[in-house]
Amino acid sequence: MIRLEHITKTYVNAGKKFNAADDVSLEIKKGEIFGIIGMSGAGKSTLVRTLNRLEDVSSGEVLFEGSALGSLSQKELRQARQQIAMIFQHFNLLSQKTVIQNVMMPMKIAKYDKKLQRSRAEEMLRIVGLEDKADAWPNQLSGGQKQRVAIARALTTDPKVLLCDEATSALDPKITEEILDLLKKINRDIGLTVVIITHEMSVVEKICDRVAIIDHGTLAEIGDVKRIFTAPESEAAKRLVFPVNQTVNPFDGSGSRCVRIAFDGRSANEPVIADLTVATGEKVSILCANTRSVGGIGFGQMIIALPETAEGQKKVLDYFDSIGLAVSEVTGEEED
Repeated sequence: MIRLEHITKTYVNAGKKFNAADDVSLEIKKGEIFGIIGMSGAGKSTLVRTLNRLEDVSSGEVLFEGSALGSLSQKELRQARQQIAMIFQHFNLLSQKTVIQNVMMPMKIAKYDKKLQRSRAEEMLRIVGLEDKADAWPNQLSGGQKQRVAIARALTTDPKVLLCDEATSALDPKITEEILDLLKKINRDIGLTVVIITHEMSVVEKICDRVAIIDHGTLAEIGDVKRIFTAPESEAAKRLVFPVNQTVNPFDGSGSRCVRIAFDGRSANEPVIADLTVATGEKVSILCANTRSVGGIGFGQMIIALPETAEGQKKVLDYFDSIGLAVSEVTGEEED
């Protein structure tokens, strides 16, 4: 549906050039919920704004349903943008317009029939659960309600894609979950392709099918969310999946060799360490552990200190390999 081919976006600041997006290639499939995640300043928001040409690229090509956005006329681009809607962190509602007037605005700009504008806006408000707020003013709404209005407004032109740029960052955890549930329902009910831009891994694990990890403007890793949560390959993905503040420092002077075990949905509830001891006769120290739900399936990770002897370490690692657990070495640099 959307394909980025070697996208680079270069800015010049004080005579110095820097790439906010650097040779990024990826594809977003029709009907999926696709995440783009990175730390603040990673370049993810710049990248997403190239998807509807709010940002022109310095080089490369953005293709929407096979058409290169960079080669479209202004009229053709306006038509394409009606198919690629967008919501933002701060809602961007017009304070001097009522809720339904805000929702009708894209249709008014696109010169829809006036009767259709009203009926379509009312339908969208029903979808987001705000039909009783049609005549309210934005300052009478909560943050979650404002974002629901923004979603309703984005849906009025019947888009094929919804871009969500940090759309839950200004909301508390409970309201964030409600908005993500709504987006998931809309994706399921009408087949809308949703692109989520976020710096929060909890958002990705809650809603996304696949995710791209952006680091310093480059594509560090892309793949199925469940695979990345159990076996991240890039250092950028590891920092997001296994953040330092969720672990203890395994290098506390003991000098032990440490490994991280990643559990998938099948093994997250199994007594792995107890079974290890029975099978090998070796004991390990658990330094930290956590679990999370990804798409309703339990996933987890554990950092352990291996036995001191090389023979004992081999027994433990061979056992983990025999039961199919993903194991990675934990280095001192990882915890800095």
